Amino acid sequence: MESGSVTTPFGRRPMTLGMLASQASARKIEPGQSIEKWKLYRALCEAKPLLGITDRALAVLNALLSFYPKGELSEENGLVVFPSNAQLSLRAHGMAEQTIRRHLAILIEAGLLIRKDSPNGKRYARKEQGGEIREAFGFSLAPLLVRAEEIERLAAEVVAERLHLQRLRERLTLCRRDVAKLIEMALEEGAAGDWSGIHLLFRAIVERLPRSPSAEQVAAALDELELLREEIVNQLEMQVKTQIQSGNAQHYERHIQNSNPQPITELEPSFETKQGATADDQSAGRAEPIARIRKDEGKDGYVPVVNPASAVSGTLKSFPLGLVLQACPEIAAYGPQGSVDTWRDLMAAAVVVRSMLGVSPSAYEQACEIMGPENAATVMACVLERAGHINSAGGYLRDLTRRAERGEFAIGPMLMALARSNSPVRGKTG
Repeated sequence: MESGSVTTPFGRRPMTLGMLASQASARKIEPGQSIEKWKLYRALCEAKPLLGITDRALAVLNALLSFYPKGELSEENGLVVFPSNAQLSLRAHGMAEQTIRRHLAILIEAGLLIRKDSPNGKRYARKEQGGEIREAFGFSLAPLLVRAEEIERLAAEVVAERLHLQRLRERLTLCRRDVAKLIEMALEEGAAGDWSGIHLLFRAIVERLPRSPSAEQVAAALDELELLREEIVNQLEMQVKTQIQSGNAQHYERHIQNSNPQPITELEPSFETKQGATADDQSAGRAEPIARIRKDEGKDGYVPVVNPASAVSGTLKSFPLGLVLQACPEIAAYGPQGSVDTWRDLMAAAVVVRSMLGVSPSAYEQACEIMGPENAATVMACVLERAGHINSAGGYLRDLTRRAERGEFAIGPMLMALARSNSPVRGKTG
């Protein structure tokens, strides 16, 4: 059993008011109070950030608890353990004795242990003739028993905070995914709006988060992203409603026009200028018709027949030049005067890159015919970004052109992937 007197430290270690307060609080154990020692230790492991103790200090405390003979801490069973530093080192997986002494001091400073030094500073116990311990000198575990409720409360707070942060991270991850996919969809569908600027704002919010953000930082970023998602959804929903209304009007307008068996607009073919045409091509004609009219045998009406290559180029969406340069920054070095400021500069740079990567003129001209000049230049910028991963740039471009002609290729996912990979900060929370 422990005596109720104040114990001062042995040797040159000074007595402090903190030690006196810890010893005073340790005498406030309620009669019959007890707690399962390993349950309390698990609570200590959870509450360590709030108690100001380290993993190594907990390892030393674990070794001390292993010397306590009973499964429950109680005053009736005694609360002093008295192992030597050598024995503690064995139970602490070979921790150096100097390190053990340092972490024992941390536990005492945190108010989890009390030194009960003997007259000569040794740790031992005096026993009765029947083998019962009459007095022991070592480390008292009484503060753990006194502060058991406080420790369990702190552990519950840490667990609740961790769960709160986990839920915030999950919501942030879902919101990030929603915003990224909505922007990508808007770019692919050609929706009206400054989607390049919205994407830059989205990246700025995400990159502002540190590698290990707190709950407050995650909550602030989540509020901004949820607001951005709401604005994007509202903008897209308004455009969908406008398209539905416009589509209904066009439906009735076409119904009226169909009463004319030979409308003028269907009899006038449109033309599309080809990029990189030779002098012979220009002498034959600077453009090729997108649609031609043929008489359907057996019917009196005219049926328009669309050129497949030109129809495909109409389905591929063009993207803002700013987004292309953000996703493919290397193309700027090949523009006129070392910069790309307009689409004309980008197309001129693409011709230089085509020659540098060994893409034949015919392959690039075919890409311009199928995809359109702007989209073909954008694809060349993407090929330049991934030149180190492509064995044959010409073969790769021809494959993309064939896929685009079949309607199996979209530039949007390629651009968004490069934009994410070229972002200054990657791999954030989520």
